[in-house]
Amino acid sequence: MNLTLRVWRQPHPTAKGKMVTYKVSDVSPDMSFLEMLDVLNEQLILSGDDPVAFDHDCREGICGSCGLMINGYAHGPEQTTTCQLHMRSFKDGDEIDIEPWRSGGFPLIKDLVVDRSAFDRIIASGGFISAPTGTAPEAHATPVPKKDSDAAFDAATCIGCGACVAACPNGSAMLFTAAKVSHLGLLPQGQPERDARVIKMVAQQDAEDFGGCSNIGECSAVCPKGISMETISRLNHDLLGALRANAVPAS
Repeated sequence: MNLTLRVWRQPHPTAKGKMVTYKVSDVSPDMSFLEMLDVLNEQLILSGDDPVAFDHDCREGICGSCGLMINGYAHGPEQTTTCQLHMRSFKDGDEIDIEPWRSGGFPLIKDLVVDRSAFDRIIASGGFISAPTGTAPEAHATPVPKKDSDAAFDAATCIGCGACVAACPNGSAMLFTAAKVSHLGLLPQGQPERDARVIKMVAQQDAEDFGGCSNIGECSAVCPKGISMETISRLNHDLLGALRANAVPAS
């Protein structure tokens, strides 16, 4: 395939960015999207130009680092990660717009690379349990209802890619935060800190300049792991309960 790429180029955070057009030829339909970007970068390097900076790591759909806006969609036209998107999803002669995640919580570093460390700070604020170290307890020592364990596992599949934020018109990180709150709050090991966890993580999310959730649903529609809006409902339920439980009584 022969393709026309319009790529966001911005050498550093304070520079003025712009879309730059490139031609890429002889692209195999079996290439991944990132392999196609590698081909572009090889062309740019051979011509003496600066290669396009983009994030990636595992290229197996596990780590979530490869997030890009492709033709206005987070991760592109398929509900998967960018590294698992293949060029057979496009046609010969297509024009493809490639941009970074757009959110106040994800400041741009260079070209298509953004700083997603806000997610790390949200997790650090409460996404953990306090447990004594030493010999691990036997796996079946604490019974867990299958419905709860299934829901916890579904929430735990979140890879923190940020597609939910990029797709949300408000730039909200609520689906990510809800997933991290839910998978611990549903299990017995997460109960002692359940109230403190949801209050701290939502407060940290707000402090990171993400927008508010208005239940539009774009986040779940693009999530490569299919995390549902029910996760957000569970967070809201936990948050309201925690705020009531920890409310200071009127004097």
